[in-house]
Amino acid sequence: MQISQKKITAVQRKILSFYRQHHRDLPWRKTTDPYKILVSEVMLQQTQVSRVITYYSNWVRRWPTIQHLARASRAEVLEAWMGLGYNTRAVRLHQAAKTIVSAFDGDVLGAMQHYHDIRGVGRYTAHAVQIFATNANLVAVDTNIRRIFIKEFYLPESVPDQQLWQLAERCLPKGNSRTWHNALMDYGALHMTAKTTGIKPKTSQSRFSGSDRQIRAAILRMVLKQDCSFKELQRQLNVDPQRLDTILGSLSKEQLILRKNTMIALHPD
Repeated sequence: MQISQKKITAVQRKILSFYRQHHRDLPWRKTTDPYKILVSEVMLQQTQVSRVITYYSNWVRRWPTIQHLARASRAEVLEAWMGLGYNTRAVRLHQAAKTIVSAFDGDVLGAMQHYHDIRGVGRYTAHAVQIFATNANLVAVDTNIRRIFIKEFYLPESVPDQQLWQLAERCLPKGNSRTWHNALMDYGALHMTAKTTGIKPKTSQSRFSGSDRQIRAAILRMVLKQDCSFKELQRQLNVDPQRLDTILGSLSKEQLILRKNTMIALHPD
């Protein structure tokens, strides 16, 4: 990938200048607590910032530390998450909290350096937590940053992730990682959007209405209140039994529900 340092410096200046004028005031930017940053990063996956703000504030007020979250029940966690979407994220965050408390003595930063040992936490999330908590000289490439790099450096949309991460290393202004990544996020979200660039994300969400995701959410809402029979779920949701059985199978595999003969219950902690 032949990109000059002059071009990189010009892009840095453009993005940082945009950030100085248009930066967003977001609650997770007002803390360096790695636990709270971890919560925000998981919530922001495939979810609009405007929707996350209220959920984040309520969450950290209810569970202010990783220890508080680790002690919560599966039902409490899912109830607090309902409406945010992709409910497996809530379960994985809860499981991560338990692992961090039991295996890392509650040290979130230390755990992020061994993220391979924590189910549901990948390189991007682990790096982002360290960047925003400690200003670590690390890089994190998400769909916004990918889009910016493709547009600003005239790259093909098929550019491999490895090359993007290598380019991100070259673009990183050492000692200013927190500000740089916040600037990238705002530049991508407010200016160089998917709509204005025409650059599609590598993965996209399906339509929610009538989708399996909608049915999954409805099932969880019902079993959070009480155990339900297969027939009751079918009647309430008006879903084809074969489709319902397939959806229940995936929920069971993800350990969100437990099937006991014809009854469906929330999976125990």
